[in-house]
Amino acid sequence: MTTYPPWILEEVKKNKAGLQAGRSSGTIGDLSSARLHTVCDEALCPNKGKCFSGGEATFLILGDSCTRTCRFCAVSKKPPLPPDPDEPRRVGELAKKWRLKHVVFTSPTRDDLPDGGAAHFAATIREIKKAAPSLKTEPLIPDFNGDTDALAVVLNAGPDVLGHNIETVPALYGKVRQGADYKRSLALITAAKRLRPDILTKSGLMLGLGESEKEIADTLHDMLQARCDLLTLGQYLAPSKTHLPVERYITPDEFSAWGVKAEKMGFKAALCGPLVRSSYRAGALYHKAVNPKAGIINTINRKA
Repeated sequence: MTTYPPWILEEVKKNKAGLQAGRSSGTIGDLSSARLHTVCDEALCPNKGKCFSGGEATFLILGDSCTRTCRFCAVSKKPPLPPDPDEPRRVGELAKKWRLKHVVFTSPTRDDLPDGGAAHFAATIREIKKAAPSLKTEPLIPDFNGDTDALAVVLNAGPDVLGHNIETVPALYGKVRQGADYKRSLALITAAKRLRPDILTKSGLMLGLGESEKEIADTLHDMLQARCDLLTLGQYLAPSKTHLPVERYITPDEFSAWGVKAEKMGFKAALCGPLVRSSYRAGALYHKAVNPKAGIINTINRKA
């Protein structure tokens, strides 16, 4: 049986309690009625209760099956279905119903699609803006196998933030991210900034997979060189016994120190904590980047 440190157990218990709140049932019902998937469910996110009780979620478009076999991820590896052309409209309508101010949505990697799903991402951005013009959009995209034309399709839809996770240090890619390429992911972030310098770029790392402090620092430097604006750092938690094991639990104080260091290095804003995920408090991170005088973002017991 896995023994979790107290700072993980305490927060997960609080978050799970949120699923018993009345508003969580409404969130679950809305998602079911709209026939929409979420990362909260498919990736077994530890923040699910907190977000659902707050009437929000991170949408997972393009189905719930991934064409890659990364050993850290809980998303299904069964054969994916064709894209649902009406899905973008339903995302937009639900985002409007929930009165969201900042919406993050992502997808499994869809190497089976000619454009990797880029057109579907763009359609989702447009439908969200159509339903709620003032809502900030943050697509978290796969690498599109390095296809810059596919990337441009997403960027031309006008997101406010373009996210793509590096996930781990380069030495661990072969073990952690089968099918992915460290330099290709960095190049995607660089290309995004070259094509649309007005759009903020964002990426994140999981810690606790066996990386050294020097490897983390070197990777952050590479991300800055690639012109990444926003950073998230969170603790890797194994979804099951068949996934990669956790090598080390990073303490909250260590995460806080990395947040301070990252912003001193040059990131416009960084959010670092044990249960921080790509979409965690995304609106607050965006606000801090565009308002440099904004205060420190609390990563403990706050809605995502």
